[in-house]
Amino acid sequence: MADLMRERPSRMSLFPATRGTAFPPAPCSRGPRRMLATALLACLALAGHQPVASARSAHAIAQQAQAAEDQDAIIATVNGAVLTKRDVDTRGRLFALSSGLDVSDDVMQRLRPQIVRQLIDEKLRMQEMLDRHINVPVQQIAGAISGIEQRNGMPENALRNKLAEDGVSLTTLIDQIRVQLGWSQVLRQETAEHGRITAAEIEQRMAALKREDGKPEYMISEIFIPVEDQRHPEGELKFTETIIQELREGAPFPIVAAQFSQGQSALDGGMMGWTQEDGLDPQVVAVARQMPDGAISNPIRVAGGYVIATIAERRTVGHQMVTILSIRQAFFPFDAPLDPENPTDQQKQTLDAANTFSASAKNCDQVEAANKKNGEKHPSDPGELMLNHLNPQMREVLEPLPPGKASHPLVSMDGILVLMVCSREERNIAIQTPSQIADHLMSERVEQTSRQLNRDLQRRAIIDMRSKT
Repeated sequence: MADLMRERPSRMSLFPATRGTAFPPAPCSRGPRRMLATALLACLALAGHQPVASARSAHAIAQQAQAAEDQDAIIATVNGAVLTKRDVDTRGRLFALSSGLDVSDDVMQRLRPQIVRQLIDEKLRMQEMLDRHINVPVQQIAGAISGIEQRNGMPENALRNKLAEDGVSLTTLIDQIRVQLGWSQVLRQETAEHGRITAAEIEQRMAALKREDGKPEYMISEIFIPVEDQRHPEGELKFTETIIQELREGAPFPIVAAQFSQGQSALDGGMMGWTQEDGLDPQVVAVARQMPDGAISNPIRVAGGYVIATIAERRTVGHQMVTILSIRQAFFPFDAPLDPENPTDQQKQTLDAANTFSASAKNCDQVEAANKKNGEKHPSDPGELMLNHLNPQMREVLEPLPPGKASHPLVSMDGILVLMVCSREERNIAIQTPSQIADHLMSERVEQTSRQLNRDLQRRAIIDMRSKT
């Protein structure tokens, strides 16, 4: 028993810009902030001889005031809305922190022009949202942040806590997600004007899929970087190359996509799902056919900008046999987090109970009943599971387990899990249902609408660039 408790506990969730300091006006001066340093020094002179520490303090305050003024320098106005240096710097820091990399000053300098362009686009989108009276609920924003954490294997609130530790306001992330979610509502309104996906369109796509039978299909993710001036894409190309360098050095693709992609898959970490070749730009198809799974592509020039692509896996259209498992789980909770070297009496008793149950359970109904009796801290039925999509540890447990036989107890920090396979089924998941085809067609329509509407907003906007970045 002691050896089992000393095993490394497994995690059981296996199924699937801060403002500068404000200073009071100088006692002997009521001029604007840019005169603050001069006013403070004048006051010191009028006051007579002061200690050296006071002079140093005045110098420090003057430096802080100048820094605050620099941060509030206006980079651009977008239809009258102000974009400051602080906004740009904070978004850059958000990227550096969320990517988990030590991003150098040189890299950040190369990112700045694209960050400015992205923030300008976000202001245009936010203005369009306001014109349409679109409001994004706080709960929806919180759910999106949790989704980013889950897709990147982060514990709950890990991203928020990291931002707080490093002095980046959570508002910076919230503002970005609010625009992404609100823009999705704008696009839904736009696409609704063109009507729903018709039965004829679904039938046409199904016929096309039959013609594509036997051809490749890709589980692909992308980052789309739009090019503002199609005659001069050099700046966007340089930015795209910088992002690729960071991705190849370990920056998580979903995080980078959420930060910088202007495609509608950004909130899903760039994930486009299973996509046939006729649903991709021809330039992307040419690269996808050659690149290995898991690789990060070079910049791919497409209509309207650049794409960075990565492929998780590929299959043949119409042919992908997988093993689908239906399971039940019984969770035996601990009353306190486990210390493997010093388990409590309750934890020892819980292990005994789990061992006894594992040896005696004969069917999935018993497993479900035991889980409910223990408070159902984890759902009894986690839903259908694709065996090849499970993490290696869980696959190692479930793959050899015959239906109707309970697993050995799986110890975690908060309790012990016992699993049972109820059924196994070999299924061809490459065959798409009409509803799946309709969803895919709608995604394509929304993406086209987004790019067109963004270009329209830019053409109509009054953008005044005040300073270079």
